[in-house]
Amino acid sequence: MDAFHDTLRATFWKPALATGKGPRYLRLASFIEQSVADGRLRPGDRLPAQRELASWLGIDFTTVTRAYNRARERHAIEGRGPLGTFVSTPRVALDQVLDLGMNIPPAPADIFLGELLRQGVDEVLRHTDASRLMAYQLGDGGMADRQAGALWLAPMLGSIEPSEILVCPGAQATLAALLLADTARDDTVLCEPIVYPGLRSAARTLGRHLEAVATDGEGMLPDALAARAREHGARLVYLNPTLQNPTTRTMPEQRRRELLELAETLDLTFIEDDPYWRLARNAPPPLARLAPHRVHYVATLSKCLTPGLRTAYVRLADASRRDAFLTALRAFALMAPPLMTGLATQWIHNGMAERILAGVSAAAAQRQAIAAGILGGGRIAKEAKQTRETKGTNEAIAQGIHLWQPLPAPWTARELTMAARAEGLAVTPADAFCLAPDAPNAIRISLGGVKEPERLASGLRRLASLLREAPPSLRGAVV
Repeated sequence: MDAFHDTLRATFWKPALATGKGPRYLRLASFIEQSVADGRLRPGDRLPAQRELASWLGIDFTTVTRAYNRARERHAIEGRGPLGTFVSTPRVALDQVLDLGMNIPPAPADIFLGELLRQGVDEVLRHTDASRLMAYQLGDGGMADRQAGALWLAPMLGSIEPSEILVCPGAQATLAALLLADTARDDTVLCEPIVYPGLRSAARTLGRHLEAVATDGEGMLPDALAARAREHGARLVYLNPTLQNPTTRTMPEQRRRELLELAETLDLTFIEDDPYWRLARNAPPPLARLAPHRVHYVATLSKCLTPGLRTAYVRLADASRRDAFLTALRAFALMAPPLMTGLATQWIHNGMAERILAGVSAAAAQRQAIAAGILGGGRIAKEAKQTRETKGTNEAIAQGIHLWQPLPAPWTARELTMAARAEGLAVTPADAFCLAPDAPNAIRISLGGVKEPERLASGLRRLASLLREAPPSLRGAVV
């Protein structure tokens, strides 16, 4: 009987390496996780001993060890000392608040970032003196780093020289340095009424004034921009034109060209904050590609790969502003972190960055589909329906790592945010993004902060349930 059961168990494991891509240990780890997810392996089941499984599959013992380690990191299995390795029991989440407020990219489903970090850092250390990675490195990045930046920006900006690229410690410090270098205290910077909160923070800290320019469904209005620029004598304009944070709107190419024509007439310079372009489908060319001499272009890796890299690439509108920009940047940070910059450079040169990007894009699309199915009355679902009706296409419009959710009356964004918090959900109200007090009645929902899609779906269902109820202020007291 024991021999019979061993044969059955061996048969179960035979397909483990037949599907998926990548090294065998990753395929085996994925097989374990998928078997747990679909119930073929249940909590408490004992896995084969590593040498036994290696024998069944005809692979090295170390391959099985690495696969078990990866599955253990993902909490699919757990070791119990001499008793062996078992499928993990479901964990009770002690962190009851689900973070739908922090806008970060979702972890790719089939990529183990821990392993990639170890491999990537090892590779960086093989090619770089460790003492150099721990030393101050003033400037705009080494040649390999700027070459990596040129490669990364090529889909957006076309072929550009590495000498045109500056490597910076994240987009927030970069935006602040651009404000400091290109404006004086009490100057006005123009932007849309709903804008990235980091810009508001930087402007307030540096003593610059933000003035809103009216928009329509396609973005900033050229006539309104001209009027505001003349009224305030402003020369610097901030835009986040692709998958705008928080509204998810993408400005069409024609509107971009109209704004750039106006920039020539009024001698305006744009800051184009473009963290999401590579997560968008069929995005129009950036403003910086259409008129590079009018646009400071900023692209961070934090929103499309992982925030921990702290790497942003910048291409200035005017190369003569390079020294002024770098001087301003050093008021916030002396350098981009050398080790993380080296890791970003390594991943871009060896193709790993593209693989991570593809994984993030797939995970984001999955999460947008989950959200659309649960919150079907939101802006994304309505625009998708309109697109299908007007263009005769089934292409979904939901893209990126967040969504903008209008709220039904009588809910207000603040009431909903507080009610959601009481339900263990963190979301961001519209007034966090708005320059004027009359903020739209909406919230931003970020889809990447919750690691597991199942927990994200659970949180969104709780949010949808709230939206079907009356706000607490309108509920009668029960005594």
